[in-house]
Amino acid sequence: MATQKRLPFEKEIFELEELLARLEAGANGQAGGSEEIRRIRRELVSLKKKIYGNLTAWQTVLVARHEDRPQTVDYVDLVFEDFVELHGDRAIGDDRALRCGFARLGDFRVVLIGHQKGRTLKERQECFYGCAHPEGYRKALKNMRMAAKFRLPVVCLIDTPGAFPGIGAEERGQAQLIAVNLLEMSRLETPVVCVVIGEGGSGGALGVGIGDRVAMLEHAYYSVISPEGCAGILWKEATETTKPMAAEALRLTSRDLARLGVIDDVIPEPLGGAHRDQREMATTLKSYLLRYLRELRNVPVEDLLDARYQKFRRMGVFEVGAAGKGVAEGTG
Repeated sequence: MATQKRLPFEKEIFELEELLARLEAGANGQAGGSEEIRRIRRELVSLKKKIYGNLTAWQTVLVARHEDRPQTVDYVDLVFEDFVELHGDRAIGDDRALRCGFARLGDFRVVLIGHQKGRTLKERQECFYGCAHPEGYRKALKNMRMAAKFRLPVVCLIDTPGAFPGIGAEERGQAQLIAVNLLEMSRLETPVVCVVIGEGGSGGALGVGIGDRVAMLEHAYYSVISPEGCAGILWKEATETTKPMAAEALRLTSRDLARLGVIDDVIPEPLGGAHRDQREMATTLKSYLLRYLRELRNVPVEDLLDARYQKFRRMGVFEVGAAGKGVAEGTG
């Protein structure tokens, strides 16, 4: 997918792409020109592999936030079929930052839950930039319980900088509702698959992030706080110097989290990121989701719940200090 948004570290990539476009426009089928075009294409592939294979933590955050990166509604069109959206939380209203509904994925009927950020300013304001309110988490839980009742798997697509930070959200019990979701998802009697497709920020992500399989797209991030928030706490300001330092310290990339055992799988992205080829990314995501659902389909409910519980209990590392007291380390 062609895009006009240029990330700071992509300068060489765009320069080669522009050179390639000029050569292709002027080649007119000439053999010499074709050989040069093939050489530039090889260089371009090599350059993308080099740059995207060695992204820093902060660069990964920038890719995860790319404005052309596919969002939940894009995957609804490209991955799922027969989507029927379910609105409202039966208490306050309908939060547009969290979309829920029935959908078909291959041979499976599922309940799909996903954050939506929006693309235009109007859409983003309607979706609160992907930051869900209490009613969004209440809506999600209502539909998860319905999924369990009808033995439908739950698929959660996570893409949020965090839960909505407003006073009204706090007054309506934001923290408590996220905590309730954590508890209820941990014992939901149906398979649950969670994938971080972009940003996985704090409790806003965790509120729909407890599953039998938790995966991340290659260039997504998942963290207890945004790099800007972390930098503001540690250094009192979020600058071009402190934000990369915070991102590195948070260990928020898919590689870090797979190594620490926080996630089960890293889903590869197209060369140059999901924003460059949404269809290829959708095809890859679909194959992984189907694999997870097939693995979980015939697992007895008791075994499913026990494995899910043990999965999260295993996170973290403990060392015994000299005085015999346990000291927690690792995944946080």
